[in-house]
Parts: sequence; C-alpha cells; structure tokens
Amino acid sequence: MSNATKALPPETTSDAGRGRSFNARAFLGRFGALLFLLALVIFFTALRPNTFPTPTNLFNIARQASILGLISIGMTFVILTGGIDLSVGSLMALSGIVAAYLYKGGTLLSAGAGATTGIGVVGAILVASLVGLVGGLIQGFVITRFKIPPFIVTLGGMSAFRGLTLLVGNGGPISAFDDSFKVLGQGRLGDIPIPVLIFLAFAVIAFIVLRYTQYGRYVYAVGGNAEAARLSGLNSNLIIMSVYMIVGLLAGFAGFMLASRLNSAEAIAGTGAELNVIAAVVIGGTSLVGGEGGVFGTVIGSLLISVLSAGLTQLNVTSYIQQIIIGLVIVFAVLFDRFTKARRT
Repeated sequence: MSNATKALPPETTSDAGRGRSFNARAFLGRFGALLFLLALVIFFTALRPNTFPTPTNLFNIARQASILGLISIGMTFVILTGGIDLSVGSLMALSGIVAAYLYKGGTLLSAGAGATTGIGVVGAILVASLVGLVGGLIQGFVITRFKIPPFIVTLGGMSAFRGLTLLVGNGGPISAFDDSFKVLGQGRLGDIPIPVLIFLAFAVIAFIVLRYTQYGRYVYAVGGNAEAARLSGLNSNLIIMSVYMIVGLLAGFAGFMLASRLNSAEAIAGTGAELNVIAAVVIGGTSLVGGEGGVFGTVIGSLLISVLSAGLTQLNVTSYIQQIIIGLVIVFAVLFDRFTKARRT
C-alpha cells in the first residue's frame, strides 16, 4: 500500500475487497469498540436492572462523557499526526480557573460569595478557550521549531500548566457562581443535558473536517508519512502545530464547562484526565503511530470509558480498582487493534 493511500481516512480507501466473503477480523476491527460498548451496557443492565438503564443514569453517563469527550476529539487530531499531548488535564484546569478568576472580577472570593463583577459568561468562555489555544500553540511551536518529541514537551507542559493553575487559584478553588455561569454545564434542552449536545456538535464538525476537507486529508497524510507529506509540498510543521492548537482550544472550552458543571474551578481539576482521553481515542481505533482512525471511534471510546466507570461505581468497585481496569482495557485495545489489522498490512 502506498503512503498516499495509507494516509487517507479508512472510509476513503480502496473498495476493491467489497466483493469478497465476510471478513470477521476486518469487521471486528471496524466495529469492535461499538460491540464492546453494547456488551458493557447489557452486562451492567443485567447486574443493576433497577438503576443502570434508567434515563437519569444514562444521561448522567453521557454528561460525564461529554467533557472529556471534547478533549478526546482534539486528541484524535493530535494522535492522527503521530503525536501525543499529556498536558490536556492541566491545561483544562488552568483554562477553567483563569476564566473563573476573571469572571469574579479578578478577586479570589470565598466560597459562597455570589457577586459577579468581571467579564461575564461569554467573556469567560472566550478566555478559557483562548488560554487553551495559546497553551496548545506554545507546545506546538516548541515541538515543530526545536524538533523536541511531543511526549517531552507536553510532559513539561503538564507540570507547568498545573503550577500556573495553583498560582492563579492560590492553591484552592474558585467557586459559588451565579446561575448564568452554570447554564452551560448544568442546563438542559428538554431532557438532554447541554454538554451532551455540545459534545455531539463538535464531534459532527470534527468528523466533517477530517473526512471531507483538504485540511483533514493533510492531517492523515502527515500521520501516514510526515516526510513524504513534506516532500509533496505540505507544510507539515504548520499542520502539526495546528492540531495542538485544536486540542488546546477544546481543553480550554472543556475547562469552562467543567467549572460550570461543578460550580467550582478546582486547582486539581483534570488530574489524570490525559489517561482517559488517550484511552478513549485508542479504544476508538485511532492508531498511536498516526495516519489511521477517526472521530466516530473516539465518540464510542468516550462513551465506553464513561459506561465502564459508571457501571463499576454502581457495583461498588473502588476507584483504585477502576484505574487498574481502565489501564488493562487500554492495553487490550492496542493488542486488539494490532490483531484485527495483522492480515490487512
């Protein structure tokens, strides 16, 4: 398979094999995450028939998936180029606490104070998104300009952004906002939580961008073979920088949504979030070496992680054991991905 063909989204590759007999390995590779998600729902429903399948619980699971799912969409772009971003949890926390600080008029008010003298809700959303965007831009610039591996740059970013978060919040939370601040994180449109609608909207936009736009083809091309993409005339550095800006922007927006949902911008928010975000993308079938995957799988992966966490919680499994299980699921997902693709490479 040529680099040009390999770099295209899975949906646009050759259809020469359509007339062949059913390929179970290929089917599992394409729909394995969805089948696993359905199996988990059936399993937890059987064990907790009175609590797990209720609309309230399912909407809570979707709400939980939406915030980290937003960052997972951005991480999909990054991993498609063969990169990684370990700083997303810290950047989400920094964005949320800066927005909260300015929303409160630049004063760290005590919990329970409800006055708002700052930049307003729209301003807070824009500030949170801008902080995330700038954070992503800085990391993308360092990665491309100085040729430092993304793992190292974003590991440093994870520590630096967390330190800035603690500095802005003076080591504690900024909380107790008025009702307008809480609409985006706690509100509903009919019965559907607003965060879920926002998550789905961004997922649709990202799907269209990756599948139907020239920029999306460039992202796959850089992930398939960055050097070949450069020699063919693509500005690989610009594409790589842009994907870190995308994940930073979405992490910033998610930071505001989390503060809105919790009615508090926590200095420790997003701790360990990078694990769940990367897990959602990998479980969804995006290759860690880049060039293969998509947003649909990431949405399924995000829901799967949330269903797994909620189901284990209802079964009274401790958070420590949950972390072990999620870690094992990540390893299994990578092994499963290699197994299903072994006959197609």
